[in-house]
Amino acid sequence: MTNLDDELARDYLTESAEHLSDIESDLLALEKSGAGFDEELLNRVFRSVHSIKGGAGYFDLLKVRGLAHQMEDVLALIRSHKLVPTPERVRILLSATDRMRDLIQNAVTSNQAETADVLAALGGILADPSIPSTKTTSSFDKRREGARIVRVLLVEDDFVSRLMLQTFLSRYGECHIAVNGKEAVEAFQIALEQGQKYDMICMDIMMPEMDGREAVRQIRALEEGHGILSSSGAKIVMTTAVEDIKEVIQCFQQLCDAYLMKPIDLGQLLSLMKCYQLVQ
Repeated sequence: MTNLDDELARDYLTESAEHLSDIESDLLALEKSGAGFDEELLNRVFRSVHSIKGGAGYFDLLKVRGLAHQMEDVLALIRSHKLVPTPERVRILLSATDRMRDLIQNAVTSNQAETADVLAALGGILADPSIPSTKTTSSFDKRREGARIVRVLLVEDDFVSRLMLQTFLSRYGECHIAVNGKEAVEAFQIALEQGQKYDMICMDIMMPEMDGREAVRQIRALEEGHGILSSSGAKIVMTTAVEDIKEVIQCFQQLCDAYLMKPIDLGQLLSLMKCYQLVQ
């Protein structure tokens, strides 16, 4: 487990505790509303849970990440109107929030904590037969069937890093280039309007004109404007130097999916692409 005594870890744990208090308040309001749909509230909860999950991955808080991931899946179904937030389901989300608070408060020993009961309850929601099928054809299957190939947007202002990543990513499909966040948002918007959305975005954080965080925020806003939830949108992988880690943690609040440290380990990047079912 990554050292939890340094300043960054303390900041993450403090911020996560604050997120959990907000999540609890919002879920209690949702429960009181009698399964009403409050889009702003649900988006707020989803972002907070995603932020906790992202940081938990960095600090190797496996049980925290597992609970947050399951909660995120349930919230994604609610946000897409495939699942009604009944009081019973909201109470399960509240129970998961409470368990996650315990894990955050006892972070050092959290990986040994028992979470099977809460995960099973969340899994029961996800396994509800009344939920419309969410099965989709992966980008790899589409490529294999000849429908289209994987499309990646590489956003990087450093020539050497850009060349290395472009050479690697081009093996697996189309790799388009943007040299700053502004170009990335413009390229993403054009792709959406042409019905050729990107499957994955590799986004540097520190760039001129518009940084990666703001670009991610605008890209997610464009997706939602087209009715695409972040859970089914482009997979966004942030790339960063060591000194930018605080920025990475904040990027999860803008709904990025993962991060890689520079210099980029191409094996780790390929593992992420396999995880996202972009390659086999």
